[in-house]
Amino acid sequence: MMDIADLRREYTKGGLHREDLPVNPLELFEKWLRQACDAKLPDPTAMSVATVDGSGKPYQRIVLLKHYDEQGFVFYTNLGSRKAQHIAKNNQVSLLFPWHNLDRQVHVTGVAEPLSPLEVVKYFHSRPKDSQIAAWVSQQSSRISARSMLESKFMELKQKFANGEIPLPSFWGGYRVRFDSIEFWQGGAHRLHDRFLFTRMADLWHIDRLAP
Repeated sequence: MMDIADLRREYTKGGLHREDLPVNPLELFEKWLRQACDAKLPDPTAMSVATVDGSGKPYQRIVLLKHYDEQGFVFYTNLGSRKAQHIAKNNQVSLLFPWHNLDRQVHVTGVAEPLSPLEVVKYFHSRPKDSQIAAWVSQQSSRISARSMLESKFMELKQKFANGEIPLPSFWGGYRVRFDSIEFWQGGAHRLHDRFLFTRMADLWHIDRLAP
């Protein structure tokens, strides 16, 4: 086994001060996301989505954020996937954006709601054609015997849809996470990190500083 106990570094990229916080957390999220993009971080829109199954066992996976606004954070997925099955029974989820190179994290909690068919079909047809075909190929989270099954199915459907529009699969859709809290974490020297939690209270946001 590797000895990893002494793997550590100092967090020196900057601080986060209460006087610099906006009233609306989405403004700070957008600022940090833009900075992550400007810094050319790999996959700046990648976020971990955490759900729980019927017995309370937690699961996490990485997906890509595809839209955000005051209504929530949007991602797309196969509606037969494990995450979708969990959400159908318990739609309380959390999201985590890990921007390590900037010593930052953003943690979001909220309720996942299905997107409208119009939103789904509009986004589906904006995707590259190969990505649309891949959505048809994969019954996400189901057990398969070999990768070759996916590859042969992909080539079969690529020929089938070569000269026409690819229809939206009935088993493919998306979710909007209507957020009720957002926490911003900025790494600090000597492990004295800055953490601010925005919690929705009616139409206002309450801000707390949290101990690191």
